[in-house]
Amino acid sequence: MNEDKLRKLLELFHDSDIEELEVQHSFWHGTRIRLTRSRAPSPVAPAASMPVAPIVSTAPTEPAAPAPAEKTDDGLHEVLSPMVGTFYRAASPEADPFVREGDRIESGQTLCIIEAMKIMNEIPADVQGEVVEILVGDAQPVEYNQALFKIRPD
Repeated sequence: MNEDKLRKLLELFHDSDIEELEVQHSFWHGTRIRLTRSRAPSPVAPAASMPVAPIVSTAPTEPAAPAPAEKTDDGLHEVLSPMVGTFYRAASPEADPFVREGDRIESGQTLCIIEAMKIMNEIPADVQGEVVEILVGDAQPVEYNQALFKIRPD
């Protein structure tokens, strides 16, 4: 692009309302011109003043502890769900269940899995004893603090 064409192009850009102009010529990357008009920022009306509630932090100060277990009137211990999710008796559909009714269990032994937000959470026994009753069916939704198992403690 010669100098006269460039001057005419600049005059055209200057005298018009064109916001942006880009010219690419190339013959192995020759002549590349890009012009952008900078506009003065348009005034923005201030937002209406709205009362703002104070921000209160809801972040827990300590990690969430598992739901406390309950002892029933018949002396049985209930294992409660520490979260909302989906209850699974086994690690996979083909696997044997972690526990069955009548099984002897140790404290810390995995009883089930609760899936919450695509994360598989193993739920351990918090007492040693015998599994008397499994209160939830496989792949059923559970609520926070819902009883999952009844255990006869040793």
